[in-house]
Amino acid sequence: MTVLYCATGNPGKLREFREAAGDGFEILPCDSRDCPETGDTFEANALQKAHCYAQALTAKTGAEQWLFADDSGIAVDALGGAPGVYSARFAGVGADDAANNALLLDRLANVPAAERTARYVCVIALLRGNTVLGTFRAEAEGVILHHPRGTGGFGYDPYFHFPSLDQTFAEIPAELKWRHSHRGKAFRAMLDWFWNHEPSRL
Repeated sequence: MTVLYCATGNPGKLREFREAAGDGFEILPCDSRDCPETGDTFEANALQKAHCYAQALTAKTGAEQWLFADDSGIAVDALGGAPGVYSARFAGVGADDAANNALLLDRLANVPAAERTARYVCVIALLRGNTVLGTFRAEAEGVILHHPRGTGGFGYDPYFHFPSLDQTFAEIPAELKWRHSHRGKAFRAMLDWFWNHEPSRL
């Protein structure tokens, strides 16, 4: 059994990672930390967060641990890729999902449906102690709706329509969402890395 520490304070993300890990992996939370996310790319922020959590975890446990951190967000074409790396704090530091969604809809108020294309992006950084083993990037393409649909998910999910399933990420059942989502695809890429590089640990 490989123990992977998940560097996040987001319970929604932690739940998804645990549900998807499958046999051979135990996903454990880290103590919440206020880590810098000052990069201008998802890759830079994922690495910043991973190093921040890894340093604290090594100091706490006295050993180098496997740890991963993700940085995720939504990039809207009509907004030049915004909110991008600022997705979690689009409406300001400490903003909740409702505030972020309200601002997104306001910015898109005069944008026709055909031009409301967007993509969710996720980058996962995997570390052992302070050593970077890899970064794993994935995307999911969609369209921003005018009105929310569904009660599942979190973040921008109620407004993110996934055309191939004709549902929002808030309507799609969790298992199906994980199969198609940016986070699910990036996480599976990381797990594939283990199968190829660390099979003896599984």
